[in-house]
Amino acid sequence: MEAARPLFIPVILGTVRKGRRSLHPAQLLTRELGKRAGVETELIDITQLPLPTNDAGEAIKDAGFSSRMERADALVIVSPEYNHGYSGLLKHVLDSCLKEYIHKAVGIVGVSAGPFGGSRVIENLLPVMRELGLVTIFWDVNFSSVQKVFSADGALLDDSYLQSIDQFLKELIWMARTLRRGREQVSVD
Repeated sequence: MEAARPLFIPVILGTVRKGRRSLHPAQLLTRELGKRAGVETELIDITQLPLPTNDAGEAIKDAGFSSRMERADALVIVSPEYNHGYSGLLKHVLDSCLKEYIHKAVGIVGVSAGPFGGSRVIENLLPVMRELGLVTIFWDVNFSSVQKVFSADGALLDDSYLQSIDQFLKELIWMARTLRRGREQVSVD
């Protein structure tokens, strides 16, 4: 049974570096999500969020970001690998919300200029997602040697990624629907 109200699944681009190669994968995931029936999406670029860096946690909460996280049924996080980890600013942004994430699905897309496709950033983000109350899906998308996967203007050069993205999105959407029903119909008490 399809929900009357569309799922809202934003894509968060988790880097602020100049020349970032994660932008094209984030745009691709947003386009692919937008093609799914019953799904609304948008790209949230953390460079556009007006979050101060002189404090942390919910003290820096941005009302616009918070309301999008509250509305979200699931999230896609696209993150490059920074020396086997993730961007400190991504963590700073994610930590600005807490209750907004509880019992919502999340899928992680790793990006790397090297051969491992951001698998280490995914590995390091998984415990963070759990601590935030998000429910991780068991499929990931890994963009290895990203500079060879997209042209300079963002065109996908390797269509084999579309099959992985399809599998990833099917699982994410299923989990988002399941968890939405749970949040709406099953008491935690």
